[in-house]
Amino acid sequence: MIARYTIPKDWIRYESRAILDELMGARAAMLALTQIPYQRSWAEELQKIQLKREVAGTSRIEGAEFTERELDAAMRETPEQLETRSQKQAAAAVATYRWIAQLPGDRPVDEALIFEVHRRIVTGCDDDHCAPGKLRGRDENVTFGSPRHRGAAGGDECAETMRQLAEAVRSVFNRHDPLIQALTLHYHVAAMHPFLDGNGRTARAVEALMLQRTGLRDTLFIAMSNYYYENKTAYLTALNETWDRNHDLTPFLKFALKGIESQCQRLFAEIRQQVVKALYRNTMNDLFGRLQSPRKRVMSGRHVQILNLLLDAGEIHHAEISEKTRNFYAVKNPGKALIRDLKYLFQLGALNVKEFPEGKGYLLSINLDWPTQITETEFFRRVKEMPKGKVYGFLSG
Repeated sequence: MIARYTIPKDWIRYESRAILDELMGARAAMLALTQIPYQRSWAEELQKIQLKREVAGTSRIEGAEFTERELDAAMRETPEQLETRSQKQAAAAVATYRWIAQLPGDRPVDEALIFEVHRRIVTGCDDDHCAPGKLRGRDENVTFGSPRHRGAAGGDECAETMRQLAEAVRSVFNRHDPLIQALTLHYHVAAMHPFLDGNGRTARAVEALMLQRTGLRDTLFIAMSNYYYENKTAYLTALNETWDRNHDLTPFLKFALKGIESQCQRLFAEIRQQVVKALYRNTMNDLFGRLQSPRKRVMSGRHVQILNLLLDAGEIHHAEISEKTRNFYAVKNPGKALIRDLKYLFQLGALNVKEFPEGKGYLLSINLDWPTQITETEFFRRVKEMPKGKVYGFLSG
């Protein structure tokens, strides 16, 4: 049996107490994210990753299939340059989210804006069977989900439902927290399914637009569609429960607010990682830059290069380090010099070493806590007392 859509009597109804913990958690995570200091360049790089997660999530929820390589191509190219429908959908989503990021903050969220988001979402990928930015007409009805639901009836009911939703956004939505407003709009666009295709992608895009206006815009965009995709079963269940409760938003709000919290925390952790790396670089350059003798200055330059390599790479297998550092050494025996330098950095505490099981080698990585563990006095003491004994096993293989 197909559940038929009914126009809500109250467009933004939920149990305030039931979602209080989730709302406070989301708000606290947002506050932490917006208060952490960061360099613009870090955030811009992280935003490329966030956009990729968002596009992959919103496309894959709808069944799109592509490899990471194909997704990377979709991030670079226009839909006309791509081959598969999935790639074209991803490319259209990229263009839509980039357009959203440039919208003035005072542009009203009305019917015209929702239609424009849909137009951009389907153009170049689904416009062969779906009129971009056009509501479903009379007798153009759609069913979706499991169990099956039918969206607002095509024609007059679809137009009236969209008109009432837009009016609610302008009026009653303003009495509620902006996070709740964004999630509510997502739910209602998805529930009414006003277009022939691209409804879910449009719903998630307008949610992203409204979330940006809560302070999560520009360099602090969070990939909610990534959360929805990673928790797809719970996502669809929350939407279904809200529908079954006659549009009582409580189930969906509880679920989605947890997503805002988790995605803010994820981005916060990634920005914090960049802050920690910047502190490491400052400490590294300051301490090694103070070594006075010409020989030590040459060695310290190599040490800094090795540490910068590991900061950028994250982890490197010990068997790869020789090739990656080949151009660091203009000496007769670069392998021996590399072993000596790695031993030196290890004994200073600047490196971590993790052994693979069954003798499969070692992973070298930065000890990001080093700046908080080392003092200037301790650094020079360790340099002075550096033993000349046997090289550690992981450096000799």
